[in-house]
Amino acid sequence: MQHKPLNVELRSKTGKGISRQLRMADMVPGVVYGKGMDPIAVSIKYRELRAALAGEGGQNNLITLVGGGSLDQSMAIIVDLQRDALKGTYKHVDLHRVNMTEKLRVTVPVVLKGEAIGVKEGGLLDLAHHELHVECLPDNIPDHIEIDITDLAVAHSIHVSDIILPEGVKILDNPKTPVVSVLGRAKEVETPAETVA
Repeated sequence: MQHKPLNVELRSKTGKGISRQLRMADMVPGVVYGKGMDPIAVSIKYRELRAALAGEGGQNNLITLVGGGSLDQSMAIIVDLQRDALKGTYKHVDLHRVNMTEKLRVTVPVVLKGEAIGVKEGGLLDLAHHELHVECLPDNIPDHIEIDITDLAVAHSIHVSDIILPEGVKILDNPKTPVVSVLGRAKEVETPAETVA
């Protein structure tokens, strides 16, 4: 899991007007909260937030907060990132300060490896879950969960219970849940040729 630095500035004023002013100045309003602390309003430079999200871990990247008074050198993860529906730009960010010795619950993307034998035989690949819920220590958060589908045949599935995980990572989803399957094509119904009278 990547560690990314992120400069944060404390802000005393909140509200829609202030948030609008911050966004016009290429800043993103945010809040930092965590166990045993009151929420702290912050502002972050847009380009620095984008850099903190870069890389394979994306929103699960561990972030070292820089500045922000008592927040300085705290570790955090992004738990909510609001975007503009049209532009896709960041509007607001929620950061959760984490204790490196306490387990977290996060969602991790699923990445498929290989080409399923069932697809080569004409089946249709069905990825039912693009991400899975896991529990682990902050330093053990995987960038993604890789599933090798090379041997996956038609009418077969890989379930949560079949996935091999790194040590210290536990999937919280139901073990019986199918994650990826190869569906067989429906047989075409032959229509009898019309008889000529």
